[in-house]
Amino acid sequence: MGEPVNVKKPAALFVAATALIAGASAAASAADPAADPAGTRVTSLQQQAEQVLAGHPKALHVSADAVRYDGLTVTAAPKGQAALKDLDCAYGHLCMLVNGQKFDFYKCQTWNLNNWTGNGPFTNNQTPGTVARFFNKDGSVRWTSTAYEAGTATWDPIWSLRPC
Repeated sequence: MGEPVNVKKPAALFVAATALIAGASAAASAADPAADPAGTRVTSLQQQAEQVLAGHPKALHVSADAVRYDGLTVTAAPKGQAALKDLDCAYGHLCMLVNGQKFDFYKCQTWNLNNWTGNGPFTNNQTPGTVARFFNKDGSVRWTSTAYEAGTATWDPIWSLRPC
């Protein structure tokens, strides 16, 4: 099945991207010196993002709210999208919302997951008949999704997944 990839790294990259969004908001409010008199919040958030991205040379900061890393794009989920059943997902991709983050998998490999909790929508928009597998801690299959399928899933306890 190939070497598993740890999603912890892309999730950390997402935190950096989220920091940039917050930094942009702080920059907008920085016009009001009372909001951030020293202007330190923007600088520290930007520095945090730069440090995380520097530690992962394969990561690409593709927008203020998205980071792409080796077959996966992680973005901030648009407000209100967590309630959707059919998540916007490009053809050939497996997408899901987990803890306010949209994970868009487009590379066939095993992905180790970290801190996935709660429920959220998913869309398996891969080629018809492609089976995504979600695994327990011991490596046994917890559940599968055959493309095309969309719905809501319980993320805990999912420990790894293979989109194809």
